[in-house]
Amino acid sequence: MSTTVKMMLEAKGRGVQTVEPDRKLLEVASVLHDRKIGAVVVTGLEGRIAGIFTERDLVKTIATHGVAALDKPVQSMMTTGVTRCREDQTVEEVMEMMTAGRFRHVPVETDGKLAGIISIGDVVKARMREVEHEAEQMKAYIAS
Repeated sequence: MSTTVKMMLEAKGRGVQTVEPDRKLLEVASVLHDRKIGAVVVTGLEGRIAGIFTERDLVKTIATHGVAALDKPVQSMMTTGVTRCREDQTVEEVMEMMTAGRFRHVPVETDGKLAGIISIGDVVKARMREVEHEAEQMKAYIAS
C-alpha cells in the first residue's frame, strides 16, 4: 500500500508557517531563518493560498533586485503559480510532481484551503519507510 499525503501529514503534523502578502521580505527572511524552514505559504482571504516564498525566491530576489528588495512586500516577489497537492495523492505522485517542477515544497489543499505542506524531506522519509516495510515483508516471505 502506498503512502498518501494524508498519512504523511498525520505523521508530521499539519502546521504550516504562513505570512500575509504585505509582510516585508526582510521579515519573511527572518521567519525562514528563525523557524529553520525553507518556505512560507502566503495566504490571502479566508486562509486561501495566494503564493509561496522560498529560500530560492529570496536568493533570486536579492541577486536580481539587490538588498533594497528586502523592504518590498512579499507579494511582489512570491511565486504565484503554486502547485498544490491533495491528501489522497500518493508519495510517488508528489515525488514526480516535485521532480518535474524542480521544487521542494508543495502546499496541501482541501476544499480550496490550506491543509498542510509537504517537503522533499517528508517525501524521502515516507518513501524510505515504504522501502523498509517492503524489505521486511520480503524477508518474512523468504523465511516462511
